[in-house]
Amino acid sequence: MDTVPYMEKGFVFPVYNILLLPGVSTMIYYSQEPSGLKEALQQERPCLLLPIRRDASKEDITKEDFYRYGVSFTNGQLAANEKGTYFSARLMNRVQIFELYQENGQWIAEYTTDREQADLDEKGAGQMLSYMKETVGELASHFKNGEVYTKMMDNIHDLNTMIAYLSQFLPLSAQERYELLEMDSLKKRGLTFMDILLKQKETLEVNLELREKISDKTSRAYRRQILQEQMKAIQEELDEEDSDGDEEEESYRSRIERAHLPAEIEKAALKEAKKLDSMGMGNSEENIIRNYLDFLLSLPWERTASEAIDLKKASAILNADHYGLEKVKERILQHLAVMKLKEGNRGSILLLVGPPGTGKTSLGKSIARALGREYVRLSLGGIHDEAEIRGHRRTYIGALPGSILKSMQKAGTTDPVMVLDEVDKLQSGGYNGDPASAMLEVLDPEQNNTFTDHYLDLPYDLSDVFFIATANTTDTIPQPLLDRMEVISISGYTDEEKFHIGKEHLIPQVLEEIGLDGNKTSFTDGALKGIIENYTREAGVRGLKKQLSAAARVVAQRVVMEELPLPYTIKKRDLEDFLGQPPVRHDRSQKENPAGVVTGLAWTPVGGEILFIEAVDMPGSGALKLTGKLGDVMQESAMISLSLLRSRLPLNTSYFKEHDLHIHVPDGAVPKDGPSAGVTLFTALASLLTGIKVDPQLAMTGEITLRGAVSAIGGLKEKLLAARQAGITRVLIPKENEGDLKELPKVIEESMQIIPVETVEDVLRHALGISLKQMAYSFQRLHPEPKESMENRTKEAERAARSLPIL
Repeated sequence: MDTVPYMEKGFVFPVYNILLLPGVSTMIYYSQEPSGLKEALQQERPCLLLPIRRDASKEDITKEDFYRYGVSFTNGQLAANEKGTYFSARLMNRVQIFELYQENGQWIAEYTTDREQADLDEKGAGQMLSYMKETVGELASHFKNGEVYTKMMDNIHDLNTMIAYLSQFLPLSAQERYELLEMDSLKKRGLTFMDILLKQKETLEVNLELREKISDKTSRAYRRQILQEQMKAIQEELDEEDSDGDEEEESYRSRIERAHLPAEIEKAALKEAKKLDSMGMGNSEENIIRNYLDFLLSLPWERTASEAIDLKKASAILNADHYGLEKVKERILQHLAVMKLKEGNRGSILLLVGPPGTGKTSLGKSIARALGREYVRLSLGGIHDEAEIRGHRRTYIGALPGSILKSMQKAGTTDPVMVLDEVDKLQSGGYNGDPASAMLEVLDPEQNNTFTDHYLDLPYDLSDVFFIATANTTDTIPQPLLDRMEVISISGYTDEEKFHIGKEHLIPQVLEEIGLDGNKTSFTDGALKGIIENYTREAGVRGLKKQLSAAARVVAQRVVMEELPLPYTIKKRDLEDFLGQPPVRHDRSQKENPAGVVTGLAWTPVGGEILFIEAVDMPGSGALKLTGKLGDVMQESAMISLSLLRSRLPLNTSYFKEHDLHIHVPDGAVPKDGPSAGVTLFTALASLLTGIKVDPQLAMTGEITLRGAVSAIGGLKEKLLAARQAGITRVLIPKENEGDLKELPKVIEESMQIIPVETVEDVLRHALGISLKQMAYSFQRLHPEPKESMENRTKEAERAARSLPIL
């Protein structure tokens, strides 16, 4: 039958990182006197010192922080000064703790005395003491005043006392100190401590030898070289250095061999590692080669096994992320279907072109999610240096790889979806090369499998990358670069599409960003439509999101200031209070246009606009004046319109000789150019000359030729969207653009009459309600030719007829 050990109770006082051994006198410093220590000493109660796992001065200790072995003590004394409290005592026996708890803030332990084994006789203890003194004496000879400590050891004749004395000079952890106390065998404790002492001796001797070897290299400029010398000296002592180079250089070779690089790449990398191997100390190229190898090994080289393309999943993701854009989504799904059939994506280079805020970049994210690939984005806007695309050669100081390979490094896979944002804003030409030309190799499916970055200077395969470029316009993209991409046009949104996007996507995003989600705040449909109609003027929805955020911020401020209750619904009548007066709009149709004023349609990178072309005449000498910051092409269109008008009208020339014509396009600070204002300029001059007013609800667009033909134009959808928002009910478009009407939303065709025209005669018939013959009559009636001028012109005609050869 097991006997229950006799339990004693005693006060417990924690100690940290101090070696406690029985039979040793010790002194312990406390920054703050332990609670109850003085009273326990005065009452001569049983007291224990118990090690803890962490410093008790930093935070409160718990029961779990105490170790289970400690020591009892007697004859404790306290002394205090300005630095803290000093406690000295004679440590008696090892104790084992069975229960630990607190009473009135004082730790109490139930324990038993656990005496250590007397398994070491006097002779064995003496031999251990002698060996310790000899070892410490050898170490102390290397230090100044070391004999002071060796003399103190001459007065120590107890093994535990010697261990406790020497432990204060050794870097022992709190756990190691406790393990020495936990050992119940004096012999085992002595042998363990001798091992610790020998290891410390070897470490000190090695460090001293290293210091002697490199003592002549103390300059800060050689700090790195000193560390390398130390590593070599350590390897010499451990007999682990081989003839191939140091450990770090060996690691480069092993990393290269494990990286499964293509044969050509592995050969070049090993050549660089060998070069690094043979370099002397302080070589200036060392860091360059290390950085090069680190970058080479960080690139993804092994082909990634892509997920199978699931068109249904891709369609669901595109529909969930983007409202509308049906034609664009259909075109993307067709492209993914081709990729699935070909089981590869060679030639997968798309160019999404459209106004800002129409979701081009986010479409790239959705495609990456649909394909299950990594997504990386590279902004090309404003890049003017070819090296930013292809990197710098390593011969230059501070050379870096190009942004293409940096993006591949970031992706960590050989087949990411890489979005090249703002490709139309690359700066072409210049002193630092042509970055647009550098993109030719990147975006050519026949070349990019051996793309060469100047920094890497090795071929890298980009053929698995799905490139998606974005642009606002193709006009500024060089033609060779444009030919390498498949263009998908993204037009602006209608008001109905903006409403659904705002309700389903933007409002939840805005409320979550501002902290008003979770049914705290909402917008009525009327409020959302009011913001779209009166506070935004754009093809995309970026401005709509800004206005929604502005309204939500006002609500947030007033809620915090306890001026509004939650939940709160933003109504249409709140908009003027939250967002201020609606901005003045110059893009609305007028109630009435005077003769000589016609409404035209224009395309801009941010969407369509309407513009008013104004023409007036005045006495003069036949000059044509153009204002409104017009470009060369638009000025030529005005000249063509005037020449066409004069050639088609059998009129006298006196009017044009005696009058000046002035054509102006308002918003004079905004540059305007392009041929599509030709029919508008022609109609404005015709309206001025005939005095017939043009319907203000009529707008037009189209290029004209000297033959009188109306040619096709671009940006039709954006122009018709702008016309609809401006309140236009009829639009004249070139007949050649009639096929583009199939791509228009039904709401545009339902809300306005779109009239295709083929010649300027068609334009005049629909705009002024007259033919060229009627126009000539109207002009003659308003500007009759003087009789003398008619007679002179008749005589000249007769003389010219007589001089003609007879056939």
